[in-house]
Amino acid sequence: MKAIIGKKIGMTQIFDEKGIVIPVTAIQAGPCVVAQVKTVQTDGYTAVQLGFGEIKDKHINKPEKGHFSKANIACKKHLREFRVNEVDVKVGDELTANVFEAGEKIDVQGTTKGKGFQGVIKRHGQHRGPMGHGSMYHRRPGSMGATSTPGRVFKGKKLPGHMGVQTVTIQNLEIVRVDEDKNVLLVKGSVPGPKGAVLKVRTAVKAVK
Repeated sequence: MKAIIGKKIGMTQIFDEKGIVIPVTAIQAGPCVVAQVKTVQTDGYTAVQLGFGEIKDKHINKPEKGHFSKANIACKKHLREFRVNEVDVKVGDELTANVFEAGEKIDVQGTTKGKGFQGVIKRHGQHRGPMGHGSMYHRRPGSMGATSTPGRVFKGKKLPGHMGVQTVTIQNLEIVRVDEDKNVLLVKGSVPGPKGAVLKVRTAVKAVK
């Protein structure tokens, strides 16, 4: 299993050998440092923890300083953990974009853009009411259910509320190009989050050929 932490640079488009335009997302993939290796004997499961991004010592707390000191690595801004079946790295190893190759399928996990408080039309895609002057019912949620039975609103009712800022994973994205010099992955399609968002990139768990 290949994995790395990345940062979304933005979207652009490139052309393949046939001149067909391909929309791609540029991801700054690493460099990442292995901060911890978890095993079944010590932690009950197998995982690799990676660190990404530079940060000054004064901006982290004592437990974090101790964590990085134990690993004997420089302090990192972001820590992410990846579950793996077997560990083929050790603490202190550096991972860059060259762990992936063009044509590979990956899963990208990130936090979606925040939209604030939104109504049911934007948040859930519901239809609006008639917009005539006499309608009196335009963009509201609609029926709240029956009256005396059950006499309450069921859990899960789609209502206005906070939209976005959710952890989302996009599966089976294709790596179109790998720029090893700049540590950049060009991934076909879009990925969650705004520019600058921190992403988890790993080998697709449901790879489709």
